Amino acid sequence: MEMHAKEEIVVIGGYGHVGRNICRILGERYPGMVFAAGRSRERAERFCQSAGGKIRPLEIDIRNPRPPAMFDGVKLVIMCLDQADTGFVRECLRAGTHYIDISANGSFLRQVEQCREEAEAYGATALLSVGLAPGLTNLLALEAHRMLGETDEIDLAIMLGLGDAHGEAAIEWMADNLGARFDITRNGKQVEAQSFADGKTFDFGADIGSRQAYRFPFSDQQSLSRTLNVASVATRFCLDSPIVTRLLAGARRTWAVRLLQRGWLRKRLIRSLGALRFGGDRFAVKAEARGRSREGKPALAECFLQGRDQSAATARVAAAAAAMLVDSPSPAGVYHIDQLTDMASMLKEPGPDIEYDLRLSELAPEGREAC
Repeated sequence: MEMHAKEEIVVIGGYGHVGRNICRILGERYPGMVFAAGRSRERAERFCQSAGGKIRPLEIDIRNPRPPAMFDGVKLVIMCLDQADTGFVRECLRAGTHYIDISANGSFLRQVEQCREEAEAYGATALLSVGLAPGLTNLLALEAHRMLGETDEIDLAIMLGLGDAHGEAAIEWMADNLGARFDITRNGKQVEAQSFADGKTFDFGADIGSRQAYRFPFSDQQSLSRTLNVASVATRFCLDSPIVTRLLAGARRTWAVRLLQRGWLRKRLIRSLGALRFGGDRFAVKAEARGRSREGKPALAECFLQGRDQSAATARVAAAAAAMLVDSPSPAGVYHIDQLTDMASMLKEPGPDIEYDLRLSELAPEGREAC
C-alpha cells in the first residue's frame, strides 16, 4: 500500500458478504482510496477486478503482526470480522486511525469501550454499534426517546427474512446464541435473560403486521441503557416465518439446542440456513419507548422501519458512518452510533429503499408494560 497523507479506507473482510457492499458504496464516493482487505489476496483481487479500479486489494491477517508503518496512510478502518481481543483496535487508535466496527458481540464491544483513553490521546474516533442491530436499532431507540419528555423503558424488535442472503458469520452467531444467557438492564439493575424466551408481540406496521418476537443477545440493549440513560431496555428477534420462529423457541427449551454445539451438526445447520430461500427478503425494525410526553402524560412513542436486504442496509449504515468520519471532524474517543449521529443523517445517504415512520400516542396510566 502506498505511503501518503491519511486518506485511505481499509475494509477488513472487504470481500465478504457485507464488506463487499460497503466497499462498493465507498468506492463510488472515494475511488481508488478504498481497500478490500482480508487474508486471501486472490479473493480480494478477484472482487476488486469487478470494480473498475475504484477498489484496491490488500492482503492482511489481523491475527499476525503488522509492520509499524502500515497505518501511515490509513484514515479509517472498517472491521467486518469478529475478533477475540482488542489488539488490532488499539493498533489503529495508536496510529491516529479512525475505527468502525459492525460487530454485534456485546462483550467485545465493551472491551473496545475500554480503549477510550488511547483514542483520546491519539486523536482517533472508534465508532461502535454500526449496522442493522446494533445500528439502526440504536437510532430508532434514539428517535423514540426524543419524542418523549421522559423515557422509562425501550423495547426493540427485529424481524429478518428467511429469503434474504445472510452471511456465514451472521448465521454462526445466531446458531451459537440460540440458548445463550446474557445480561439486560431492567429498572436500572442488571438481570439475566435467556435467548428465545419471554416472547412478546410487536406490530411492525403495514405489509407485515404483528409478529411474536423473543429475547436475543443483541448488544444494543446493553449499550442503550447507558447512552440514553434509560432504566429498562430489551431487544427481541423473530423471522418472517412465525412457524420457524416458534420452532427455534421450542428448540431452546429442549435437547435440540445442545446438538448445535456439536461441530459436524453445527456446520451442517449453518450451511442449510445459508441455503434457505423459502421466505422473503424483507426486514423490519421497531422501537417502542414508554414514559411521559412533554406535557407529562403517559405516552408511547413508536418508530417503524422496513426494507429489503438487511446486508445492504448494514452496508448503507456503515458507509454513511464512514463518510461522517472521513469528511467531517469527529470527537476523539469511543462512541456508539446513537451518540454521534441520528436517523435523519443515515437516511441522507443513497442506498436500498427504507420505509420509516413515527407515531406518538397517549397511554392510560395503567397501560404501561415492563420490558
